[in-house]
Amino acid sequence: MGSGNDTANAEFLLLGFSEEPALQPLIFGLFLSMYLITVSGNLLIILAVSSDSHLHTPMYFFLSNLSFVDICFISTTVPKMLWNIQSQSKAITYEGCIIQIFFFILFALLDDFLLTMMAYDRFVAICHPLHYTVIMNPRLCALLLLVSWIISVLNSLLQALMLLRLSFCTDLEIPHFICELNQVVQLACSDTFLNDMVIYFVTVLLGGGSLAGILYSYFKIVSSICRMSSSQGRYKAFSTCASHLFVVSLFYCTSLGVYLSSGVIHSSQSSAVASVMYTVVTPMLNPFIYSLRNKDIKAALNRFLGMAGMTGTIVRRLKTCT
Repeated sequence: MGSGNDTANAEFLLLGFSEEPALQPLIFGLFLSMYLITVSGNLLIILAVSSDSHLHTPMYFFLSNLSFVDICFISTTVPKMLWNIQSQSKAITYEGCIIQIFFFILFALLDDFLLTMMAYDRFVAICHPLHYTVIMNPRLCALLLLVSWIISVLNSLLQALMLLRLSFCTDLEIPHFICELNQVVQLACSDTFLNDMVIYFVTVLLGGGSLAGILYSYFKIVSSICRMSSSQGRYKAFSTCASHLFVVSLFYCTSLGVYLSSGVIHSSQSSAVASVMYTVVTPMLNPFIYSLRNKDIKAALNRFLGMAGMTGTIVRRLKTCT
């Protein structure tokens, strides 16, 4: 690694998971499969919700947006990693690293906000059912989504601009499969105190605020369910938010586990392996979690696939006739 300041020509090296050449085809096949499953599964959720008028409700509006964000989230990291494996190159340019960090933070925070909005939606549905349609009107849902996008873009822009003020040496090695913000900041030649303060402040304010909102919503939901006299009513109320609760637990437990363990475990490559849980596995599992126990989604998917199959049959018959 060069010791001089050469930020304009800096090139980062993403070391990935393993240096063993024999493992590269296995890693490539595994991540390609997970990427294709994630994109196709989330795309099916979007198509099912958009094609079925019965699913044009706030809960499924947020779910389809979550699926879209998950596709974008995984697309900021996995394709570059697959390209590096295929081309046998670990390099990513300084500009490419900044761009990847920008979009990674953008979609990660949007994921966070959407999970919070879905928790609030379940809180209103269970705790204030008579006022649900009045409170969760289309205007409020669109406004919540718009504000989430604005805050996420501004935060990503702030973090990217803060990175641009740092000086980097050449041949910088990142023991990760992505340009992870904390690790890139640690590799800077210049003082990073201000960057660290901004990262911690934003994480506590936005991440902690979203988590507090989710915890408050579910505290009120559980309190409301416990006050229900009917066991069938309790089961129905809990089943409507069980899938979301599982996704929230998976996302927060894995992401918090990575960052808390990074302070104890000093192996960055172990942290990279753990990061796969919330950057790749969680977006891949979301469509299965929301569809397996959800009769409305399963019915919409069956109708959509049936309609697609019927359309394909008609097209083939028309081609035969001509």
